[in-house]
Amino acid sequence: MYSKVVTLFLIILATSVFAVAQRRKPTRTEPAPANKTLVKKTSSVKETATKSKAARAEEARRAEIRKAEDSRRRAAAAEATRRRQQAIREAQSRRVTYERSLRSDTVDNIMVDNTEGEDLEVRRAAINALGSHAGTVVVLEPQTGRVLSIVNQDWAIKKSFKPCSTIKLVTALAGLTENVIDQSGSITAGSFPVDLDDAIAYSNNAYFQRVGLNMGSTKMVSYARLLGLGEPTGLNVADETGGRVPFNNNNARIYSHGDDFEVTPLQLAVLVSAISNGGRLIVPQIPRTAYEKTNFRGYMKRQLTLPATSLRRVIPGMIGAASYGTARRIGDASLEVAGKTGSCIGQGSWLGLFASVAPIENPKLAVVVILRGQSERGKYAAAVAGGIYSALRSRLKLGGGKMTAKLPLEMKPQPKVDAKTSAAYDDAEDDDSDDNGSTRQGKKGDVADRVPVRQSPTVIVPQTPVKKSGPNNAPLFPTVVITKKEEITRPRIVNRNQR
Repeated sequence: MYSKVVTLFLIILATSVFAVAQRRKPTRTEPAPANKTLVKKTSSVKETATKSKAARAEEARRAEIRKAEDSRRRAAAAEATRRRQQAIREAQSRRVTYERSLRSDTVDNIMVDNTEGEDLEVRRAAINALGSHAGTVVVLEPQTGRVLSIVNQDWAIKKSFKPCSTIKLVTALAGLTENVIDQSGSITAGSFPVDLDDAIAYSNNAYFQRVGLNMGSTKMVSYARLLGLGEPTGLNVADETGGRVPFNNNNARIYSHGDDFEVTPLQLAVLVSAISNGGRLIVPQIPRTAYEKTNFRGYMKRQLTLPATSLRRVIPGMIGAASYGTARRIGDASLEVAGKTGSCIGQGSWLGLFASVAPIENPKLAVVVILRGQSERGKYAAAVAGGIYSALRSRLKLGGGKMTAKLPLEMKPQPKVDAKTSAAYDDAEDDDSDDNGSTRQGKKGDVADRVPVRQSPTVIVPQTPVKKSGPNNAPLFPTVVITKKEEITRPRIVNRNQR
């Protein structure tokens, strides 16, 4: 019995020892604590690597998207640039084609001009001076209205053009007569740093806009009609156009740029002739037959009811334009030219105009040039006119500058500012500004910023000058005596094909 108890005790003890040993001995399925930490770290690294790989893949995908978008943007920009350049090329091509068509039209029209009754020497001089320009030229006698030559008669007779800055002559005459401009050339309402002489010579827009707004469009149109605008001149050729004058428009640009006006070179020739011949509005005539040439006396439409002082007062500025202003490309001061340039966009292209007479005292010739084309300006029209005057110098009976020296002091230009100073007070939209150095930026005294203007809604007919005796009322230029006063009427229209 005892042995059985001992044996059982030993068995229990061995079992306990074995159980304890088994608990202390690490098993293959349960790692030691240190090994568990290593596994956790390894698992974390693997997870981080997986996440990093996914992030890199996402970033690569986004980069591909951005690259594709950049490529599309670059392609769109390149396409836009290509289209823009193509549009520029097409516009340039159209412009070149249009320029060629203008020159071609000029050549074709000159070829079919009716030269019967024209002075062929004058015509040759005008064509040579016009050269490769697209344009038209009118040369006539400012005292009688006899037309010496019209080059490109279709444009000169049947077409009308925006007058650009040549309209400033009308604004000046109206302003002087209405006392908006005094005899010193200053604007009566308020102050302006440029006077009339320099405003005409340098083609200052702001000056004439101020004058026009102070005067009103109704009076402006009234004076324009009085000076022959808006109606045919009466040339003895069929289908002459009368141009156009504004209606109910008080935009400041009508006084400086001629907006809403349309004139013919014949009308401009009549206008500058009236300024220089004492106020007689001549009727241009082409003496076709031998009888008409022999018995040509000249016709006058009417005597302008403008003070002689107003007509005389604009001449110094016209002299200044030719000698030191926008028309100085005439090049020879001894030609004694007085005129006004104009440049602007009208009738689908740039226009360059110059209306002039010479010599200043007792003028023999009136020359009007209108050029069309992208690069044309008034200064180039003045250069063409200068070539005509130079070729016809012997007809001008010049005194080598002596006539200019003998002019009364009030008739001589008295420049008070230079081109740069004048431009500083201009709005720089002129046309002629490329010749006097002005730019669009940095201008002082826009019309809208200056003193209030006086509006005149009522129609006032230009006043008849009071007749006075004395040297101040004596006409500057000798008048032409026209016999048989009853014959001074509008001439009959003679068909071009009639002989």
